[in-house]
Amino acid sequence: MSGAPSGRPAPPYVDATKPSIARVYDGFLNGSDNYEVDREVVRSVLKTAPEAADLAVENRRFLIRACKYLAEQAGITQFLDCGSGLPTAENTHTVVQRIAPDSRVVYVDNDPLVLAHSRALLEQVKGAAIVSEDIFDPEALLQNDAVRSQLDWDAPIALLHMGTLHHYNGEHARTRQDIMRSYIDALPLGSYVAISHFLDPEDEYSATARRMEDVFLHSMMGSGTFSTTAELERLFNGLKLIAPGLVRCVDWRPEDAAIKSLNVAQRCIAGGVALKQ
Repeated sequence: MSGAPSGRPAPPYVDATKPSIARVYDGFLNGSDNYEVDREVVRSVLKTAPEAADLAVENRRFLIRACKYLAEQAGITQFLDCGSGLPTAENTHTVVQRIAPDSRVVYVDNDPLVLAHSRALLEQVKGAAIVSEDIFDPEALLQNDAVRSQLDWDAPIALLHMGTLHHYNGEHARTRQDIMRSYIDALPLGSYVAISHFLDPEDEYSATARRMEDVFLHSMMGSGTFSTTAELERLFNGLKLIAPGLVRCVDWRPEDAAIKSLNVAQRCIAGGVALKQ
C-alpha cells in the first residue's frame, strides 16, 4: 500500500486510510510506524505552528519525569497507563521498573497497531501487560479481567492519562470531568492521577493554540482540543496537586536547567500530578 512505513504494506488489522492518534504522535516524534494519512495531519499542523512537534516531545518527557517521581518519591509500584500509544525507547514500565523492578504496569489502548506492537514488546516482560479497551469508558475498562487481576485494587495505583483527554469529543455523552471522576472514585486512597493536555495559555500565544486546535479538529483525525488552566484543573476533581501544581509540562520538575526561551508548542501543553487522600 502506498505510504506504508518503510514501503511495507499495512497489516490487515490496520486501516491506513484513516489517521490514528497513536500514529500521528509517532509521526510527530519522527517514528516509523505511521502512514501517509497520518503524516498529512502532521504536515497540516506544522504549517500552522512549525514547532508543534514539541507538543508530543514535551508530553513524552513529562510522562517520564512523572513516572520517575511516582516510583522514586511517592513509592508507587502499580500503574494504569490509559492511551499508552506506540512503544518508544522509554515506556512507562521501562522507567518505573528501573527504579522498582517489581512494579506492575497495565497499558490500555484500542489502536490495533499499538496492541500488536505492545503485545510483541511485552511478551517477555514480567509485570507488564496491555489490554484493549476504550479509555473514555472507565466503567467497562475498570471491569476488564486483566485490569482487575494484574493490579491490587486495595493498594495505591498511579492512573496516567497522558495526552489523551484532549482527543475526547463527547462520544459517551458525558464530560471529560465526569470520565475522570469515575476513574478517581474507583482508585484506592493514596493513589495518584497524572494528566497532560493541550493548553490554551490565555496570553499572546492563545491565537496560535486555537489555530493548532482548528487544524487538529478539521483534519481527518478530528480531535485535539486546547483547554485553559481552569478547565484542566477541573479534570482532577479536587485532588491535591503535587508541587509545582498544574503547569506547562516543561516546567514540571525539570531535570535540566530551566529553558530560557520556550517555543509556542512548549507553552501550549500542560501537566500535573495529584494525590487522592
